[in-house]
Amino acid sequence: MKNNFTAVIKQDGDWWIGWVKEIPGVNCQEATREELLQTLRVTLREALEFNRQDALDAAGTNYEEELIAV
Repeated sequence: MKNNFTAVIKQDGDWWIGWVKEIPGVNCQEATREELLQTLRVTLREALEFNRQDALDAAGTNYEEELIAV
């Protein structure tokens, strides 16, 4: 399953800054627009994996997983 997220980006002086609207805490700063987008992708992947693992750890044992769509 491929998900789409929204990157909000802008140039601020010599730097490009950006964040992902849907996931708090995913924000980055880079020297170029292209570097920023790549870093946002990497940071988003890491944040999603961390959140997945955190959810499984919190569930403990005897849980079910169910896909949901919104």
